[in-house]
Amino acid sequence: MSQGSKPRARVSGSPRWLVDGMNVVGSRPDGWWRDRRGAMERLIGLLEDFAIETGEEVTVVFDGRPFPVEPGAVAVAFAPGPGPDAADREIAARVERDPDRAAVRVVTSDGDLAARVAASGAEVVPAGGFRRRLEEEGSGEGSPSRGTGPSTHPG
Repeated sequence: MSQGSKPRARVSGSPRWLVDGMNVVGSRPDGWWRDRRGAMERLIGLLEDFAIETGEEVTVVFDGRPFPVEPGAVAVAFAPGPGPDAADREIAARVERDPDRAAVRVVTSDGDLAARVAASGAEVVPAGGFRRRLEEEGSGEGSPSRGTGPSTHPG
């Protein structure tokens, strides 16, 4: 169940980000568990800034009950079923269906998911480092400051 921006034309080889949402949220013990939805919304805001600044396609997949998300630059999806690792299974399936897997960058620190998507040909980016990058390049507080300036993204 994907919500978010209108589809962009896919350019072969252009980086596409597939983010393990709860893994990135949980990469820093900042009390996110007291307001799970708020933490998810803050991550979406940071990802919006990143997608706008880099022009790269970003999809985030969350575990848990879906909630309405205002359309923006990030595609937001929720795992289609309950249970442990539901989002991981959805992310792996998306990578496996992608005809240009080498252009997919999966953000996760889950060892099993990382091994599975790497074996499929995707690049794995550690969740903690990616979150720090989002916070440094964005507003630093997770507020959706959309388009705050030129990207310092190296690639």
